[in-house]
Amino acid sequence: MARVANQDNIAEVTREGLTLVDFWADWCGPCKMMDPVLEELEKKYQGKISFAKVNVEENQELAKQYKIMSIPAQVLFVDGVAKEKVTGFKPQAAMEKYLDEKLA
Repeated sequence: MARVANQDNIAEVTREGLTLVDFWADWCGPCKMMDPVLEELEKKYQGKISFAKVNVEENQELAKQYKIMSIPAQVLFVDGVAKEKVTGFKPQAAMEKYLDEKLA
């Protein structure tokens, strides 16, 4: 299960390797559509990529820090550094292609 990340633990959660952090909110329809996709990706990439979630309603400063203007948005961290952002709903196949490229 994806770890819950916030202002206090984001550095620890993203410290090692690849971590995909999902920025979301309860009221966001596309975020709810993205949930099962991310759950499947988490199973597929277990041991290769870590997954975390940030509720933007509860962590507005964190969302601002990573320039999250619309959700859902996933930020890919490499060894604690935010490298890329993917915004909007993406089907599982598209996310797998993206993550496979990052692992190559």
